[in-house]
Amino acid sequence: MPAILIVEDEQNLRLLYRRELEEEGYRVIEAANAEDGIRAFEESHPDLVVMDIRMPGMNGLEAMARVLDRDRRVPIVLNTAYDSYRDDFTSWAADAYVTKSSDTSELKRTIRRLLEERTHLGPPEM
Repeated sequence: MPAILIVEDEQNLRLLYRRELEEEGYRVIEAANAEDGIRAFEESHPDLVVMDIRMPGMNGLEAMARVLDRDRRVPIVLNTAYDSYRDDFTSWAADAYVTKSSDTSELKRTIRRLLEERTHLGPPEM
């Protein structure tokens, strides 16, 4: 069962994503901020990370860079309500960019696609 780390400061969205992704058969790890997300990544070595960008403290782009320093092959989905980050070159390091919505179908499709692509690449580098 693939593990997905959700780094999201909005509790209601974390709960929604957890419920939706567990129904899809994923194991979900949650973090409420970027610092906790980096710690959770180091402890659990998830198969994919869904990262909010705008969070209190460290933002998701900086957290993404730190995660990628640890494992360059882990797929990262940036998930934000602010479409303007698509033009920020820092966000280009992510594998996908999904605008937040209560309809999780795009997020679930993106996760499924990235995990399928990853299985063709072999085990992650640690």
